[in-house]
Amino acid sequence: MLELLIAGAATAVSFIKSRDFTRDRLTYVDKAHGRTVAVVAGTVTALAAAPLVAILPIVGGVTAAALGGGVGFGVYRGQEAIRKRLGS
Repeated sequence: MLELLIAGAATAVSFIKSRDFTRDRLTYVDKAHGRTVAVVAGTVTALAAAPLVAILPIVGGVTAAALGGGVGFGVYRGQEAIRKRLGS
């Protein structure tokens, strides 16, 4: 149960932070608007978190996957916010 709470918190925080970063800091970076950027960001985050969660006793692979999903979806929603704001 504790792992699910930690995974949920990690997902929420990673989503909010990556969405805000993409929307606020990467507005005029052309490479940040590509279709595959969100998938790559989420995958790299999950793969980078996997070794860390493997050695921690409370969290596991679900947390790494949730973290990657949060980042990927946050980047995607940040891209949508930029498109909406810029009208493209």
